[in-house]
Amino acid sequence: MISSQKLSQNQNRPTKLDDFKPYLHELWAEGCTNAWTLWEEIKEHGYAGGYGTVRAYLRSLRGPTPTDTRPPTPRTVNRWILTHPDSLPETERLKLKSVLVHCPELEALTRHVRTFAQMLAQLQGSRLREWMAAVRADDLPSMHTFINGLERDLDAVIAGLTLSWNSGIVEGHVNRIKMIKRQMYGRAGFSLLRKRVLLA
Repeated sequence: MISSQKLSQNQNRPTKLDDFKPYLHELWAEGCTNAWTLWEEIKEHGYAGGYGTVRAYLRSLRGPTPTDTRPPTPRTVNRWILTHPDSLPETERLKLKSVLVHCPELEALTRHVRTFAQMLAQLQGSRLREWMAAVRADDLPSMHTFINGLERDLDAVIAGLTLSWNSGIVEGHVNRIKMIKRQMYGRAGFSLLRKRVLLA
């Protein structure tokens, strides 16, 4: 087993790379972090050592390797975006912020989705046209398709985002009838379905 003292001595021993370390640091600061490219660069300036030595030294410049470098899945990011910011745990809020910083399109999408959710929750249908214009100004094809669908019946959409009335009760009855129909495996006729609905 190599003692820590001996290991320290080996690390402090002069190497062929020592004279080129300042130049490596300069290139690293300029954004060149590819070990092979840096090795080729210093070879042109007289470095006679091997690639492995350069790679090992650059590993120390990179710092410790993160324990979890896996990016979040699209499903996870989607859940973060659709969840109210106040309901997100602090860790998830920070992770989402990190994702949005690296993707301007996703940041714009998040902003539009949350604005629409606010209009929906607070019945602010009067803001719909302004919101649609803001979405049109960004390069978000999927959102443009969504807006095209809204424009086909814009008055009804604005009313739905403004009035307190909704079709929730009707939809509930429709779902109940569908459930009863599924229970009969589609083999019974309308008369039996009608009787079951009336007697339920």
